[in-house]
Amino acid sequence: MKDGNLDDVDREILYRLQRDARHTSSGDIAAGMDVSASTVRNRIQRLEAAGIIRGYHVDIDYEAAGYPLYTKLVCTAPVDEREELVRRALDVPGVVAVREVMTGDENVYINAVGRDHDDLNRIGRELSGLGLRITDEVLIRDEYVRPYRGFHDRERPD
Repeated sequence: MKDGNLDDVDREILYRLQRDARHTSSGDIAAGMDVSASTVRNRIQRLEAAGIIRGYHVDIDYEAAGYPLYTKLVCTAPVDEREELVRRALDVPGVVAVREVMTGDENVYINAVGRDHDDLNRIGRELSGLGLRITDEVLIRDEYVRPYRGFHDRERPD
């Protein structure tokens, strides 16, 4: 299954969970499809076991939560140390997401939050101490996400 052999039922389940996993039950998903709620639950368990569904995440307004500084740090890591540095960066307080990039010199993207500039400076120092070289910093106003339309039968490109 992990090699991309998803059928229409799997893709529709993924689409609906991406739209709103918290308020979407297996019964809700089944009602819009020609399958039972137990089939949906079994499919979700298979998708989780296969590592296709890796987790369920909350979309947080960091500013409203008291962390007005949301930043993306663009970093460079030696290729042979990149994976380990990415894992260690996740342990730095204030780091909320890390992306490992496979091409280019700027091969690690880190999202971090802080209450003030001192927080961001501390995060930068800790990441540098791990061996990451910060090449750029960008303050993020907000981030918007949407489900991948290719999973939704009616919108999937041919």
